[in-house]
Amino acid sequence: MTLEGVSGHVVDVQADVAQGLITTTLVGRPDASVNEARDRCRTAMVNSGFDWPTTRRVTVLLSPADLPKRGSHFDLAIAVAVLAADEAVPKGSVDGIVMLGELTLDGRLRAVPGVLPMVLAARASGFSTVMLPDLHVEEAAMVPGMTVVGVRSLRQAIATLRGHEPPDEPPVAPPSGGSLLTWRGERRAEELDLRDVHGMADARFALEVAAAGGHHLLLSGPKGAGKTTLAERLPGLLPDLTAEEALELAAVRSLSGELDGPVQTRPPFRAPHHTASKASVLGGGTGRVHPGEISRALHGVLFLDEFPLFGVDLIDALRQPLENGEVTIARGDEVATFPARTTVVLAANPCPCGDYHPDVRESRCTCSEVRRRSYRDRVSGPVTDRIDVVRHLSPVRPHELRNPLHRPESTAEVRARVEVARERQAVRYAGTPWRVNGDVPGSELAVRWPLPAPGQGLVDQHLGEGRLTRRGAARVHRLAWTVADLRGLDEPGTAEVDTALRLRAGEPLPVSALATPTAAAPSVRTGGDAR
Repeated sequence: MTLEGVSGHVVDVQADVAQGLITTTLVGRPDASVNEARDRCRTAMVNSGFDWPTTRRVTVLLSPADLPKRGSHFDLAIAVAVLAADEAVPKGSVDGIVMLGELTLDGRLRAVPGVLPMVLAARASGFSTVMLPDLHVEEAAMVPGMTVVGVRSLRQAIATLRGHEPPDEPPVAPPSGGSLLTWRGERRAEELDLRDVHGMADARFALEVAAAGGHHLLLSGPKGAGKTTLAERLPGLLPDLTAEEALELAAVRSLSGELDGPVQTRPPFRAPHHTASKASVLGGGTGRVHPGEISRALHGVLFLDEFPLFGVDLIDALRQPLENGEVTIARGDEVATFPARTTVVLAANPCPCGDYHPDVRESRCTCSEVRRRSYRDRVSGPVTDRIDVVRHLSPVRPHELRNPLHRPESTAEVRARVEVARERQAVRYAGTPWRVNGDVPGSELAVRWPLPAPGQGLVDQHLGEGRLTRRGAARVHRLAWTVADLRGLDEPGTAEVDTALRLRAGEPLPVSALATPTAAAPSVRTGGDAR
């Protein structure tokens, strides 16, 4: 198998051993790591007790020949193909088996990245058996319907194909990885509770809406206003991943070399520093293209704190994933597409020093108006137009912190409402490629789930006055449905549209809009009913 992003393609490895000039030729657009497989396979075969055809010409074809081949995981298939061509292995025993694994010089099999997406692609291509290093057996077994054969060495692989008892081999040490840091960060996000957040009812409601509908969120305000506090608690409001979502996330983690444990059932949380490069956030890198932080946070939360301090090229490059939910990286003849259906949370100070507050008469800010404007202009309009919810935070007042009669809701209480709202969306979008309101294209919303006439008139009024773009109107439409789902309504009314417009524009919400009753059981209007 070869990968282009998370999409896999079957590669037929053919070997021919014939009379002619004594040489080994590898054809089919191999890269440097695949070309080096000639030496790895030859030495591994000899050291494993097998004969390499040293007196004849060996030709190995990786078909289709026009598809670029990258990675060291072709070793096992190449070695077995040469042995089958030399009649050391029954040719019929290798038919219909996908083989993955890198060979060491003593014939053992090392782990390779991207096994899970390759096995998923193999199943989609009609294969049902895969042979790979035993380090990946649990990972490959995540794919239902696949027969997984784990081997530790070339000797064990050949004995299995011959129908013999595989010899005992010492286990191969797993590769060292950095997933422990990721796990600690995600564990910390899960331990934080919304009960610790006092006041900020407006921002808490915006956080709930973002979690319920998968909407992107922009938090702005002076330092200490609670932007990071809210963003770190957003993953706890999200429901557990479905089996399909967990498998998609595991495929991305497999490509990143971070899949070394059980399937993750909680949404991930990633928070790269503002000095991170565009390749690390969106994907790329030298050599093999790697998924970025936005893909590693699939179905979870990507938090970009101090957003104006990120590189301008990175800020502008976020347009595609914010709009389409995927990242396409084109480099030379290589095109890789990674999923990016992630809730993106942006946090920004109003000025470089972080002390400016327009509502405070005596601000401690020392920045000039020109410097503040230049700082805000680093975030372009097309990027902010792709953000669904905008909230401007103010520091919590002392009486809100010490109010003995106020009991903030816990993460579990809010998550219960979010789960019910997600259930309503699951019923509404059953049989479609979408899961939450934030995924649905505006054109489909307008045709299959339109707003009632009074609510649509309110949106059209804002469009006519230039306060909304067409893209912004579609995002208000999505937000209105999410607010209706949280309130247990079959369709958005004028109040829900007004709330969505205020969430979109960053305007304060009335107290009546913040009272969110528990959503009723799903009794929603489907696309068929709308037509």
